[in-house]
Amino acid sequence: MEFVACNLCGSSRARLRFPSTLSRRRGSAADFRCTSNGYGIHPPIVQCVDCGLVYANPRCEAGEITGTYRALEDPLYVLEREGRVLTFERHLRPIERLVGPGRGRRLLDVGCHIGVFLEIAAAHGWEAWGVEPSRWAVGVARSRGLRVVEGTLREAAFPDAWFDVVTMWDVIEHLTDPLGELREVHRILKPGGWMVIHTMDIESPFARLLGPRWPWLMEMHLYYFSRRTLRAMLEKAGFRFHSATVQGRYLRLGYLASRLRALFPRLGMALAAVIRLVHLEGLPVHINLGDLFTAYAWKPAEEEARVPKAGPVAPSSWPA
Repeated sequence: MEFVACNLCGSSRARLRFPSTLSRRRGSAADFRCTSNGYGIHPPIVQCVDCGLVYANPRCEAGEITGTYRALEDPLYVLEREGRVLTFERHLRPIERLVGPGRGRRLLDVGCHIGVFLEIAAAHGWEAWGVEPSRWAVGVARSRGLRVVEGTLREAAFPDAWFDVVTMWDVIEHLTDPLGELREVHRILKPGGWMVIHTMDIESPFARLLGPRWPWLMEMHLYYFSRRTLRAMLEKAGFRFHSATVQGRYLRLGYLASRLRALFPRLGMALAAVIRLVHLEGLPVHINLGDLFTAYAWKPAEEEARVPKAGPVAPSSWPA
């Protein structure tokens, strides 16, 4: 475990918000999967007294976390593909309302996993790229013909000012250095390019109501943003903030029942039995509890004078 300072303001002054529950830990790397149901199992969660950022502290060392994500496999994520397709179709619409249709422009999805969003974006005319640390997920994505670089964003070393849009869907809360990652995104975005981030809202009414029982308090989540703290971090990284909107997601009923079973065993088991009885396991339903939001920001165009007219040629290790 390592102690860290606030990633937003650098302060080491913090108050305990949620005590550690790691005594209930199952001791499995599977708790870092996208489909993990390790709700309520987490290290101490603190809040910076100077800027309000909420984060896990102390936490696993950064190298251990990165190594865990490189080795992760998550077959259940593949089974939930239909719900994710519907979710990402819905998420792409406001992006295109802001920036227009793809028309061959370049988009990067950071932490793209098996590449569902890349497929959606490509179908809408974007030149879609992804970067992902999981070797297994990269293999699944490449088997579907997607452009995915294995590793972290910094390891990918994309050229300056190369992308028109960069997205992070449920990723920034997992990063050991989100401010550093946003600065790297700023470097690879074209002047006037857009940054889109989807994450949980620690200050949402639903999160406040549930307190320590809010399901997103999990070991794999290192940072818990509010709209205010995410805006502050985007601006510190050099972006101009545009807006933030609540966005839910689609889940299959069978998968939803499995999530509820982890939180409320009896209720979840009863719901699962009813769903199986009426053969509705695969029915997608839209869930929006108001505690997930998407933020939109752009890189100011005045940066253009400092950007080289032509970036370096893509390394030969990148997929064609």
